[in-house]
Amino acid sequence: MKSRCVSLGVALAACIITCACPANGRAAEKLNVLFIVSDDLNNDMGCYGHARVKTPHLDKLAARGMRFDRAYCQYPLCNPSRASFLTGLRPDHTTVHNNARHFREQVPDHVTLPQLFKNNGYFVARVGKLYHYGVPTQIGTDGLDDAPSWQKVVNPKGRDVADEDKIFTLTKGRFGGTLSWLAADGTDAEQTDGIGAAEAIKLLEANKDKPFFLAVGFYRPHTPYVAPKKYFDLYPTDTIPLPKVTEAEMKDVPPDALGSHKKEQEQLNDKLRRECIQAYHATITFMDAQAGLVLDALDRLGLRDKTIVVFTSDHGYHMGEHGLWQKLSLWEQSARVPLIISHPGAKAKGKACGRPAELIDLYPTLADLCGLDAPEGLDGISLRKQLDDPSQPTKPGAVTQVARGRGNNATMGYAIRTERFRYIEWDGGKAGAQLYDHDNDPMEQKNLISDSSFSQVIAEHKKLLHAVIKE
Repeated sequence: MKSRCVSLGVALAACIITCACPANGRAAEKLNVLFIVSDDLNNDMGCYGHARVKTPHLDKLAARGMRFDRAYCQYPLCNPSRASFLTGLRPDHTTVHNNARHFREQVPDHVTLPQLFKNNGYFVARVGKLYHYGVPTQIGTDGLDDAPSWQKVVNPKGRDVADEDKIFTLTKGRFGGTLSWLAADGTDAEQTDGIGAAEAIKLLEANKDKPFFLAVGFYRPHTPYVAPKKYFDLYPTDTIPLPKVTEAEMKDVPPDALGSHKKEQEQLNDKLRRECIQAYHATITFMDAQAGLVLDALDRLGLRDKTIVVFTSDHGYHMGEHGLWQKLSLWEQSARVPLIISHPGAKAKGKACGRPAELIDLYPTLADLCGLDAPEGLDGISLRKQLDDPSQPTKPGAVTQVARGRGNNATMGYAIRTERFRYIEWDGGKAGAQLYDHDNDPMEQKNLISDSSFSQVIAEHKKLLHAVIKE
């Protein structure tokens, strides 16, 4: 969003109008922001049509706001994605393509999303994981945080960390980067996310009379999938279907498309696959319950009518589709994210927007809704119009990227998702390409890249993708 240049006369007139016509008998108040991020969450949620996963609190939020059905991350890995949406810059602009690099190495003076609010007189705080840090090894620390972004930080640490010796894992001694889970003893309040919810509520209570930007980062459903046993009981393994992977769907897939496959996953049998899905879904419902506590507090404190609520995840997640688990692919399950925006003044509540949206759009959107001047050069667009009318166009497509290899040998894959198609190319097409028609193939099981009847579609999507890459 470009800085607004308002003449002195116009500014004075606006001031007079504001003072003469106060809302509800008083000067208009600043809108608060409650920004909730779940870690490694795909779209397995009730409000996104999942038949089994229970997310009643976030479903309620969607009923009060706008659900974006085609929202996508810019990089399906924690640090690159978080650095991207908190700066409003694409990963190629932050140059963050792994979990070790800090974005300020490339853009040291950039004003981040929370920093913008801090600079404009808001109380700005985070609870839990917003910028990247490793789960579970860095739980309770600042990790790869950005100090200029916040006035206050809280790093919760619960019994899920202490219970690591009880966790089942495919790789002994490893939990965060491998499939691992535990149906835990104890209560919600003892878990890291339960503690985080309680701390977030304390901050709401202490700052309810001033404008605030409160960011709450939940750790689940990131591995290890740990939640109290009662949540596992909601998903009996004998009721869990497994995704079907056919030889036909893998026939024309470039090797890099499967580059996120891990050797450890070859240990999985159907029993373990169902237990893994059970655990993932249990931790989603557990996370939903903790988010519900924070949302209920917002209502109890009378803050809902002056608070914008955003809920999203840093990227999607595979649960066996295409034979893959976890993240780091460019298929739909890894690139797509849930995105709900509840704005008290929006005209279209309880609706869904099917236009392409990207996580980099959050920065300009929140700045726009709160009347703040965002820095020039952000890569996203404001979604304000869509909150009033979801049929309003956004952008031609959403772009996600991921690297294969490391250092000088690394190559990049890019995908663009339009309303109907997903087009992917690896190393500029030299290492292969993919095209999927979501109208007829929502699970992306038939690569159409060699189908001559789609040559025009491929050419159009290639042009759209490269226009973004060259920005």
